[in-house]
Amino acid sequence: QVQLVESGGGLVQPGGSLTLSCAAPGFTLDDYAIGWFRQAPGKEREGVSCISSNGTTYYPNSLKGRFTVSRDNAKSTVFLQMNNLQPEDTAVYYCAAIGGLGWCTAITGPVSWGQGTQVTVSS
Repeated sequence: QVQLVESGGGLVQPGGSLTLSCAAPGFTLDDYAIGWFRQAPGKEREGVSCISSNGTTYYPNSLKGRFTVSRDNAKSTVFLQMNNLQPEDTAVYYCAAIGGLGWCTAITGPVSWGQGTQVTVSS
């Protein structure tokens, strides 16, 4: 099972930016799709982006233009750049490695989760 470590969360003012990292020390992520999810208090976990093993990216319409996902396979790390953050973006952010065919559009293999990183947007 892939061990994932998220980092980069913190407190940011509205309108600010953060870049989250999802690292897999000792693992190769080339064949995995990596999804980013978030969960706010009292709400269900929701997907915020995904990057497939071939680099295709996916975002919900509500986040297109503000969030950008990218990957550096040489470093076994996936990044989530978040711009113009708003209080409603406050949540714990998780990454997940999706095995099998490495697709974002269907789960075809095991899924491994990181421990999450807190993002708080507040003035």
